[in-house]
Amino acid sequence: MTQKIKTFLMFDGRCEEAMTFYVSLFRDAAVTNIRRCGPGGAGAEGSVMQASFTVNGQTFMCLDSPAKRGFTFTPAMSLFVDCADEAEIDELFARLSEGGQIFIPLGKYPFSRKFGWLSDKFGVSWQLNWPNG
Repeated sequence: MTQKIKTFLMFDGRCEEAMTFYVSLFRDAAVTNIRRCGPGGAGAEGSVMQASFTVNGQTFMCLDSPAKRGFTFTPAMSLFVDCADEAEIDELFARLSEGGQIFIPLGKYPFSRKFGWLSDKFGVSWQLNWPNG
């Protein structure tokens, strides 16, 4: 079996909301699996025990953590997206930054036609790039 590395996102009760949001942002994206906690399970009944979704062929896994952790997402680890055109980067930046935090404003930089770095309302960090042509 060939090793596959997948991004795994741990949420504190907002997993399904985040997955639905991310899938709505990209053209080729879908929730592919959701397993929920049942009565008497490790997490709250109905919470996401494990789920997966795809974006442009890349699989992401996620869950609602049944335990409170002393950590959350950090900007040191981010999802890097090369956008196809200016309209795509503008829309993604606007939607992802809503309710989040902007680290680097969307703009032209020597390394990119347009680039921006932010964390979304769930705390996930994104670097959006429209590469130099």
